[in-house]
Amino acid sequence: MNKDKLVDLILNNYDEFEKLHQENNDMDISESDFTHANIENADFTNIDFTGTTFSESSLLNVKFIDCDLTSVDFSRAQISECNFAGSILNGTSFNYATVNYCDFSDADMAGANFSEADLSDSDFSTSENLDSCRFDESTIWPDNDKLPEDFDCTYNYDLSTLRDDEDNQNEDY
Repeated sequence: MNKDKLVDLILNNYDEFEKLHQENNDMDISESDFTHANIENADFTNIDFTGTTFSESSLLNVKFIDCDLTSVDFSRAQISECNFAGSILNGTSFNYATVNYCDFSDADMAGANFSEADLSDSDFSTSENLDSCRFDESTIWPDNDKLPEDFDCTYNYDLSTLRDDEDNQNEDY
């Protein structure tokens, strides 16, 4: 079944999609478009969503367990009570998103972008590579008990802003 048909089933006939998903637990729905979608109570366990967009969508109680979410666009999405456990979120954008009560247990966060995101009630305590994500001073983080022990949410500069000490001195050569 092609990706467009799978997207249509997710959006318009989830029960039929669920039957197909149970028969084929290793689906590829990469590079699909769910912009402005409203998805509730869905189980997307072990699906490849690489390069997919959920921009400006509303996601409630969705299971993204063990998914490949590399370079997925969740910008400006409303994401509540979703489970991202064990997923790969490399290069995933959560810019301007609201992410409430979500579980990121054992999720690989390397390169994820949380600029201007509200993450205040989500659990990142056992996520991996959170120190390799991007964020800014407007990112709202959860309490420290929901963050990895070694994560510093006050440091928000990426490599492009780093300078040598010499760059800050006014010396003539």
